[in-house]
Amino acid sequence: MRKALVVLLILAVSGLAIFFSLPPLLDRFLNSVENTPPYPASAAARQVHQRLFIADLHNDALLWERDLLQRRNYGHSDLPRLLEGHVALQVFSTVTKTPRWLNYQRNDSDADNITLLAMAQRWPRETWNSLLQRALYQSRKLHEAAAASDGRLVVVTNRRELDTFLERWSRDPQRVAALLATEGLQPLEGRLENLDRLYDAGFRIAGLTHFFDNEVGGSAHGLNKGGLTPFGRDVIARLEQKHMLVDLAHASPALIDDVLAIARRPVLVSHGGVAGTCPGPRNLSDAYLKGIAATGGVIGIGYWDAAVCATSVAAIVKAIRYTADQVGVAHVALGSDFNGTVRTPFDASGLAQLTDGLLEAGFSRDEIAAIMGDNVRRLLRDNLPED
Repeated sequence: MRKALVVLLILAVSGLAIFFSLPPLLDRFLNSVENTPPYPASAAARQVHQRLFIADLHNDALLWERDLLQRRNYGHSDLPRLLEGHVALQVFSTVTKTPRWLNYQRNDSDADNITLLAMAQRWPRETWNSLLQRALYQSRKLHEAAAASDGRLVVVTNRRELDTFLERWSRDPQRVAALLATEGLQPLEGRLENLDRLYDAGFRIAGLTHFFDNEVGGSAHGLNKGGLTPFGRDVIARLEQKHMLVDLAHASPALIDDVLAIARRPVLVSHGGVAGTCPGPRNLSDAYLKGIAATGGVIGIGYWDAAVCATSVAAIVKAIRYTADQVGVAHVALGSDFNGTVRTPFDASGLAQLTDGLLEAGFSRDEIAAIMGDNVRRLLRDNLPED
């Protein structure tokens, strides 16, 4: 009997050890690159690249229990690699729930992968059963990293803070501004007052849905793929009142239609592709590109296969060219989806390769500056709360 108990204890301890060691293994496997560093680029591209203000609209690094300030040899980004890639502004999104057997076609909301991931990564107990607490915890992670960064990572929540950052960045670009976004509004848990809690925690961009339908509306990957719910209409009104930007990435066509019909402020798509170069459930039609641009918004082009139909710089540039031809360079931006369980051509340190690709595609230096970050800078300066 005693031997049996010892064996059971050993098995239990071994099982726990495996459970707690899985997240970094998953991180390495799911957040991969097509090519490993260093990333070569032409001398002309490097010269242009070092003069750019680079902004990326979507990064899921907060999902993973990595120190943002330490360089890793896996995943897509951390502060050292963002600085090496000359990134000036990074939007960090908070993932709070993904469906079991996640796919691009059709998911229900019954099962959840993030609960086990939160447990395995030793997140606080309150995050195990609360989507709101998961979002708030990831916000705390970002703020704690910023506080420990000696001013190199700066959380920005309003126009005054952004202008202060921009002035300091112009003198010393060895710093990155960080904005918080939600990957879906399921953390509201059906309560409008929880939007105020997200706002107070620093969130300024709100993705409405992720891979499943929620209380706000339909997902491009959901069961019903519906439009705005009555609650969702209240949410849009409150978001606009609070100068929080609406993000239509992952939104169903019906949801996009409903939001564009009532939006009084610019909307954006933080990360995705365009149907004109890569048909897919969440890639935008020409009509949606024009509708989003008409609000004054921007479209962030992603770097992964389902967004641009290849894992290459050429595919990203092709989608950027198509979007610019449809709606103008002023409405195109970067939306990498770094660390979002995708495979990309390079990590954040390799962004000069994208500048190289844009030069080869015939974009002017002013056009490259707009695409790589100036459009996002303008959108934020015009639409963040004043203070």
